[in-house]
Amino acid sequence: MSRQKTYKYEWAERLDSVIQSPKPFFSACQGNWNQTYFKNSHKLVVELGCGRGEYTNGLGKLFPNMNFIGVDIKGDRLAAGGREADALGLTNVGFLRIQIQFIEDFFLPNEIDEIWITFPDPRMKDRDEKKRLTFPFFLEKYLRLLKPDGIIHLKTDSEPFFDYSMEQFRAYGLPVLAETKKLYESEWYDDHFGIKTRFEKIWYDKGYSINYARIQNKKEA
Repeated sequence: MSRQKTYKYEWAERLDSVIQSPKPFFSACQGNWNQTYFKNSHKLVVELGCGRGEYTNGLGKLFPNMNFIGVDIKGDRLAAGGREADALGLTNVGFLRIQIQFIEDFFLPNEIDEIWITFPDPRMKDRDEKKRLTFPFFLEKYLRLLKPDGIIHLKTDSEPFFDYSMEQFRAYGLPVLAETKKLYESEWYDDHFGIKTRFEKIWYDKGYSINYARIQNKKEA
């Protein structure tokens, strides 16, 4: 491991805003985010694959009366997000270091109000389908954790991944509240609140269109 990454991992261990093993709250957070960690009853929003936390922190800054958790497995990235949250004085933001397939060990059913999936690795090779964050294995988990009428936001520069994801959402009979392959030219431009991740800036500057969808948690019988 590089010296820089080691330094960031050490920061993650020290930051209260980064929840990871073996910190005490790591094994006690399921169902206790608002009561114990944030100490309020505000809406709970989770960003999956948050990276350096640009969206988590951006949303936290814009909506001080909501709680935000960024989820990722990379400790050095979460450390960067945690340090930024501290620098901004955000008390409504936290970062959870886990692999997303274990998310149900850290949230209770109906505990989450909204989920953001922002620029995940599209994994478009056939052999990697089960690793896509909108594969049914993952989608089933999200729907259990979301409150009734809860929202999934999806942003990606990958049109094939976007098309695949929309097929999955529709297969579950989930209402599509917004859908566009050109977010910055669409009626839903304001829905992303002007926040751009590092990867979004890179791909948008290269001329890639940004795909966006907003999905509601209502499954057909």
